[in-house]
Amino acid sequence: MIDILKEARQALEIEARGIQGLIPRLDESFRVAVQLMFDCTGKVVTTGMGKSGHVANKIAATLSSTGTPALYIHPGEASHGDLGMVRGTDVVLALSNSGESEEVLRLLSPLRRMGASIIAMTGNADSELARRADVHLDAAVDQEACPLGLAPTASTTAALALGDALAVVLLRMRDFTPENYALFHPGGSLGKKLMTTVSDVMDSGDKLPLASRDATLHEVIPVLQEKRWGLACIVDDSGRLVGSFSVGDLTRLHLNHKGTGFMDDPVHRHMNPNPKTVSPDLLAAKALHTMETNNIRALFAVDEANRPVGIIGLYEALRAIDY
Repeated sequence: MIDILKEARQALEIEARGIQGLIPRLDESFRVAVQLMFDCTGKVVTTGMGKSGHVANKIAATLSSTGTPALYIHPGEASHGDLGMVRGTDVVLALSNSGESEEVLRLLSPLRRMGASIIAMTGNADSELARRADVHLDAAVDQEACPLGLAPTASTTAALALGDALAVVLLRMRDFTPENYALFHPGGSLGKKLMTTVSDVMDSGDKLPLASRDATLHEVIPVLQEKRWGLACIVDDSGRLVGSFSVGDLTRLHLNHKGTGFMDDPVHRHMNPNPKTVSPDLLAAKALHTMETNNIRALFAVDEANRPVGIIGLYEALRAIDY
């Protein structure tokens, strides 16, 4: 009987070595391939048969979601009409571990006639696909994780990792931002995390706990009670934020003074003059990070003139992004 964990660890070690082996072999060919894809005025078209096709499909999806328009075409279907999706302004990324896949090789001549650039990703630098491409990316591995040496395992992992490297470099070259990424991922919890802003979930208008800097503590207490936040946003005569005052501040005053003689004081004498603020356009996930980092449970959202327009709490931010 086999040792299950030993076999699993060995497989992972072989695949890890396959990826590690790519690093010293990155050379000018990789740079040329990236530049071809970056300068492409059309799209990147990936193709490959079998397991290489699955990897090619995933690479296309990763490229598309990170700012490089891409699609996958099956080489068999391409020979029967799907080549109509390719234009001379496109760059074709063709995957084949052997570099001798007949279905892929059959596409090279028509692609040349169209004027498309061809990047080959193979495990055999001497293969026909590698020789006929404009650029060859070496994805060779010394050993497959499959003990029979037959099922593509380490080789497909290496090709996948090399495709990720292309996508990541292109992402950086395009100055692709989380906001850009959010546009391509509007659905599900990831979309909510990347698209929900403070303005989407904050309390505003009549729900905003506002109090004048000259209001007495007696006058501020109803704001603390009625607006559910236990926190008052202190503003000056122009409506600009000048501080905050909380139930906790009131409790500390009571404990320090051992009485209520301070209740007629204007709130500006006891407020926090430097409350944390955010822009209403900030992602709710970033507002959540600010609250967690500073160990606070709410933030005021202010406009360009430092006028409060909303308030967002820790739990509201957590619910908004399905944290």
